[in-house]
Amino acid sequence: MPKVSPELLSILRCPVTGSPLEQDGEELVSTVAAASGEKLRYAIQDGIPLLLPPELLAAASAAASDQHDGPLSA
Repeated sequence: MPKVSPELLSILRCPVTGSPLEQDGEELVSTVAAASGEKLRYAIQDGIPLLLPPELLAAASAAASDQHDGPLSA
């Protein structure tokens, strides 16, 4: 399990609530619940925290899968 350094963790904040984050396994978790009442969770991929709100993470993943290296067509 990749561990986020304590120095980085001390400056990271939840982009939704602004609260500090704590590492829980392969995720970072907000220390304050969002308006929905749940603490938000953010994945860590290849040692990099993905601090996108859930709705934007889905859109970013979809956009990345739509890209290709083929030639541009007019």
